[in-house]
Amino acid sequence: MDPLNDRLFDSTFLMSEERATSPLLIFFKDARQVFKLDELGLEIALIAFPAALALTADPIASLVDTAFIGQIGPVELAAVGVSIAVFNQVSRIAIFPLVSVTTSFVAEEDATCKMANEELECGEHEGPLSVNSEMKELIPQNDPERTVSNSSSCSDKSTCIIPGRERKHIPPASSALVIGGILGLLQALILISGAIPILNFMGVKPDSPMLTPACQYLTLRSLGAPAVLLSLAMQGVFRGFKDTKTPLYATVAGDATNIILDPIFMFVFHLGVSGAAIAHVISQYLIALILLWRLLREVDVLPPSIKDLQFSRFLKNGFLLLARVIAVTFCVTLAASMAARHGSIPMAAFQICLQIWLATSLLADGLAVAGQAILASAFARRDHSKATAAASRVLQWGVILGLVLCVILGIGLQYASRLFTKDADVLQLIHIGIPFVALTQPINALAFVFDGINFGASDFAYSAYSMASCGPCGHCQHLMLGCPLF
Repeated sequence: MDPLNDRLFDSTFLMSEERATSPLLIFFKDARQVFKLDELGLEIALIAFPAALALTADPIASLVDTAFIGQIGPVELAAVGVSIAVFNQVSRIAIFPLVSVTTSFVAEEDATCKMANEELECGEHEGPLSVNSEMKELIPQNDPERTVSNSSSCSDKSTCIIPGRERKHIPPASSALVIGGILGLLQALILISGAIPILNFMGVKPDSPMLTPACQYLTLRSLGAPAVLLSLAMQGVFRGFKDTKTPLYATVAGDATNIILDPIFMFVFHLGVSGAAIAHVISQYLIALILLWRLLREVDVLPPSIKDLQFSRFLKNGFLLLARVIAVTFCVTLAASMAARHGSIPMAAFQICLQIWLATSLLADGLAVAGQAILASAFARRDHSKATAAASRVLQWGVILGLVLCVILGIGLQYASRLFTKDADVLQLIHIGIPFVALTQPINALAFVFDGINFGASDFAYSAYSMASCGPCGHCQHLMLGCPLF
């Protein structure tokens, strides 16, 4: 395990402090209070609910795209399905590590700086040395880079420990913006220049009627990749501040714009799938601009020096999560490729099932965000009791949410599928895939929540190793079952 995480899963965290005999008891700790909106429950709800809405807004916008494109025909629907699968999986390789690492690092940095502020305001320090010593105690001494960066950022009088300062100095926020911008440009260049070979690899052959609309959609949508990466990086910063309302407002504004522009570009200007892609790109840049405007009001995005950016720390943990994402991406890409090879009808059904599965599953990611932010802050304060209670509560909520989604999708999707297509063959295959979409919801909810707990504890290594070891077998099998053909 990464030395950075030695403090996170030591023997005192869940076992001795709570006198538990089995880690499984974390599910039943204070179970009677699962619906109680006490201080912890309210904090989780205020973070998780806006986060869940923001996370599901983009898949819902993609569902609206799917519904509009489905009115054109099954070939265009299947073509866009392949393009969205490619774009989302390539984006996920960059986004997931960036956002997850950013949220944890910002939450830790913000918590330590708040502690320094509280100490100054209460007069409990005798000078700068007391603040520095407190920071050093909170930071693992086996990570020299982290020790130096955090102690310097919280001891300098120009940084976030000065009471009344309007803008915070949070180095991980600056790092996330730089890395997100670079990754976004690289993604756009790769997808635009390699659109046709990538689509051929996905099973869209040169003689396929899907190739032209798929290439048009993927090329145009790739122009929005820098905005997507930057906006997600900034969402990670706001999550670290436990502010999930700002990303929600920005996302809703952008996606509402997308929904309004879709029919205008597609049917009024007769741009077809190209119009859907252009509408989506405009919405993504709008989201990025709104988030950047808000972030500039709260954070000094220009650090005093390059050393404060902590690139090596980001890259070290980011590469661990990259291995995890590649395992998942391989499975999803393989499933989409197998569906595309069987033709436009199976691919169209697969696209609808996948988008619904992702949109509903991401509701649980709101709980994961809450757990990650609260745990990261609690660990920075060495409040293991709160970390344990938060982990129990989000896991319990995750189980309940998964069961509720299972019932809703099992019943409602029988009728809701007609909103996306009128093609009888596609609808028949969707109905075959409904049991998978519904029954996997409890498992998905727990998986998302466990991710949030591990990330909040900065245990990125465990998440990477566990997914890399099981992803190529179990996860891939589940995703392939999601295609109604298998």
